Amino acid sequence: MITKEEMVELFADMKQNAPWDSNKPLLWGYFFADPDKAKLEAVQAPLKAMGYQIVGIYDSKPDGDAPALWWLHIEKVEKHTVDTLHARNQQFYQFAEQHGLESYDGMDVGPAA
Repeated sequence: MITKEEMVELFADMKQNAPWDSNKPLLWGYFFADPDKAKLEAVQAPLKAMGYQIVGIYDSKPDGDAPALWWLHIEKVEKHTVDTLHARNQQFYQFAEQHGLESYDGMDVGPAA
């Protein structure tokens, strides 16, 4: 699980090193993973209803004995603070659990278009 302390570090790093203003809305990407592609397809509608854009579902290459996973990537332009992003991560951990997904795997961020 992503900790609040990691969110503090992320925002400090963005403030110091990112070429964008972290006080403004940014394009946040979020990732869910499961070995069953159909499970990820099934959660697209509720995520769209929450205002997220579906970027795509991608497969990973198996790593040694590890099975391949499917990854659902969603995005939304949002303004976050440490606290709001931590709350969003907790919401997505719960969403993944409620829908029987293997994991909510975290987020990435970039400038909004």
